Amino acid sequence: MEEYSKSSVKKAKLQSMLTTLLEDPILADVPKKPTLAEVDTLINLELGSAMRIAVLKLDGTSFDVAVMDSATVKDLKLAIKKKVNDMEQSKMGHRHISWKHVWANYCLSYHNEKLLDDRSLLQNFGIRNNSQVHFVPYVMTKESQRHSKRRKHRFFHGLNKLS
Repeated sequence: MEEYSKSSVKKAKLQSMLTTLLEDPILADVPKKPTLAEVDTLINLELGSAMRIAVLKLDGTSFDVAVMDSATVKDLKLAIKKKVNDMEQSKMGHRHISWKHVWANYCLSYHNEKLLDDRSLLQNFGIRNNSQVHFVPYVMTKESQRHSKRRKHRFFHGLNKLS
């Protein structure tokens, strides 16, 4: 029982130290509960083998995500999903966003080129560190599972309310 007590004291001290470290302004870009992959990406960002990408939302505001230089469109989408979910969680508690709906009605764009193929490397589009991508309305047709020109479709308000 004494060993358990020592272990919980160590864990509490470690948690306290981690909280203090994460409150440091230098580490402001580290998420509150970082995963090993997120820490690894941030380290690689500092070493120059990862890139920070600004994501412009439909309401004109933006946020940054970090991905490896070798990232694909899918990796970028996953980073965006994680960042938006974390922002939503910290502001409003749990709020569900249907990412299937988002990606069925919107896509990412870079210099007027739509990022439609999840397997494509971001570098193939010319995306580099400090590039900016943005959401554009686009609807995927059910027949071909490919994006087509937007038709009358319900507007997804969730992307406008994120700040």
